[in-house]
Amino acid sequence: MSSELAPILEVKGLRKVFQLKAGFFGRDDGALVAVQNVSFSIRRGEILALVGESGSGKTTTGRLILRLMEPSGGSVKFDGEDLLPLSQPAMRAYRKRMQIVFQDPFSSLNPYTRIGDALEEPLVIHHLGQTRRERRDRVSELMEMVGLSPSQIDRFPHEFSGGQRQRIGIARALAVEPDFVVADEPVSALDVSVQAQIVNLLESLQERLSLAMLFIAHDLAIVRHIADNVAVMYLGHIVEMAPTHDIFANPKHPYTEALLSAAPIPDPEVRHQRIVLEGDIPSPLNPPSGCPFRTRCRHARPQCAEAPMQLRAVAPGHLTACIRVEQIYGVDGPSHPAA
Repeated sequence: MSSELAPILEVKGLRKVFQLKAGFFGRDDGALVAVQNVSFSIRRGEILALVGESGSGKTTTGRLILRLMEPSGGSVKFDGEDLLPLSQPAMRAYRKRMQIVFQDPFSSLNPYTRIGDALEEPLVIHHLGQTRRERRDRVSELMEMVGLSPSQIDRFPHEFSGGQRQRIGIARALAVEPDFVVADEPVSALDVSVQAQIVNLLESLQERLSLAMLFIAHDLAIVRHIADNVAVMYLGHIVEMAPTHDIFANPKHPYTEALLSAAPIPDPEVRHQRIVLEGDIPSPLNPPSGCPFRTRCRHARPQCAEAPMQLRAVAPGHLTACIRVEQIYGVDGPSHPAA
């Protein structure tokens, strides 16, 4: 998992607000802030994992970066170019370099399209391959790359297992030789027995092709295995960000600590106390003031409702949004088993 100095992707102040309409005349019924002031960068050959509970804004963030949804504010720079002001025709050149692996491998494939045609389609769109024979050779190469037989290219999606369909989704994303891939919970819809195979495939292809990757997940065991860095999201905000080892060894936000306490550790001699979060995630229609996590945080104090939420460095490369980090964790923070 090597990396170069200059980030290939820089996200700053990314924001998404959905204006809600109600009634026959579509009157304004408030605003839902799905993503608020999200900033991070990813270097070539690096994997950043975006983790958090369902509804935290992870998938929305990934789609905003690719402009599958239009952001409400902020900037997304890819190789130094801000993508948000670009027209759709101008974005097409960047879509060749930025791809996505969707969560559900079945719904992301057209059930009436043969797999060979589905893999050839992005080659046609981006004018890759002079002849159909060249494109078909590339399709066969892609099938072999993800562990499938080229003899299966005339089959339909329903003739493959869930794991095989996800391999096809990965092959389709890699068909145009992208530099950056969003992997949107790529194993959450698969059987546990298949998940490790797909994660290992993604990791080997990422290293082989030197891809930058945003890996969206809620399974911390997978994140620990594959990611270089981790960003933790809660209610549309990034509340902590650090190298993977630091996140698991020394979390410096109560929400991250709670997530880690719920993750099983495959060592019967290691015991840690489960931190049970009380209540539900607040509604993004009416988020708490100050720290968005304060309504469920056992360390919350009145000042948590008053201070604006802002990431700050507490160690080299380690950012947290908790204003009480020194009082809660001291200098070194709590100890958790490290990878």
